[in-house]
Amino acid sequence: MDMEIEKKAKLVLLEAMEYGASDVHFIPRERGSIIRFRVDGRLLDVEKIPYATIKKLIAHLKFISGMDIGERRRPQNQGLEMTLHQQLVFMRISTFPSSTFETLVLRLFPQKQSKSLKQLSLFPSQITELHRLIEKPHGLIIVCGPTGAGKTTTLYSLLQKRTENINENIITLEDPVEQRQPHFLQMEINEKAGVTYAAGLRSLLRHDPDLIMLGEVRDTETAHMAIRTALTGHLVLTTLHSSSAKGALKRLNDLGVSNSDLKDVVQGVVAQKLVEVLCPFCGADCQLHCRKRRTRRRAAIYELLVKDDLQECLDHIDNLSNLTFPKKTLDDWTNKAIALGYISKNEWNRYNKGGY
Repeated sequence: MDMEIEKKAKLVLLEAMEYGASDVHFIPRERGSIIRFRVDGRLLDVEKIPYATIKKLIAHLKFISGMDIGERRRPQNQGLEMTLHQQLVFMRISTFPSSTFETLVLRLFPQKQSKSLKQLSLFPSQITELHRLIEKPHGLIIVCGPTGAGKTTTLYSLLQKRTENINENIITLEDPVEQRQPHFLQMEINEKAGVTYAAGLRSLLRHDPDLIMLGEVRDTETAHMAIRTALTGHLVLTTLHSSSAKGALKRLNDLGVSNSDLKDVVQGVVAQKLVEVLCPFCGADCQLHCRKRRTRRRAAIYELLVKDDLQECLDHIDNLSNLTFPKKTLDDWTNKAIALGYISKNEWNRYNKGGY
């Protein structure tokens, strides 16, 4: 039976890879336990299995990832590497003890070559400005958006572009390291061992970096460390949870970063969202098996706050809601994508209802 469970777990993960799923959910229920995939931002029920089977699957995944199998009263998090379809895949496994059953969610990070901005962006005209940003010698570049919007993927693509032209010491600080890159030095956050973003940033500054990628600004200490690092002549790239480019500036201001420091270091703010590209075969309602065969299912739309627009916002940071900058917002670019037939109107509705 153990061999059957091991085989079943691998089949589920292989299927998730085939569909390009970002997460796999194992949800126990007394009647009809469910395995769900998150594909292109949507949760899809892919299989119903017996309660006894899903319990064994969860126990097996906890065991091979090094978790405490007998502990079901508190959440656990662990990493795991596995080769699927001849490709190395890093997984972040998380358990959650609900009031009735322990559930498990597995996030997949395939270790593949970074996509270029040309492959990521829906509008080629936005790529030129992004390339100009990554050529800056120093300062702070912020990429913002909700969870799952592809912020880290954009950062990797920017770093990949930078390495084409300049030989530099690039160090990243991430939680977790989503893609292993041979040209970068990559450090992973480990809060149990005392490696926080702020502590890791202090440590890597002694390693003579030219460019630093900071996975996320989460708190006041990290925000101030990122600003100080940029002020010392380094180029710092980071992400921030904000729905707009203007909102990212306001968020840093709320974290205690002064207006003068923001003016000195911020070179550009990029807000982004992922939109589902209209299927040429199914239209707006692309079927799951069709998605598996399409090479491009989602693309990024960017809102860029740079140059004069950026300075105008920094000059009026206490009154950002009344400013009409940037001149082209995410909503404007989305409307253009609908008008050109790149995406469906359903995407606009899903975005406004909080589907991203």
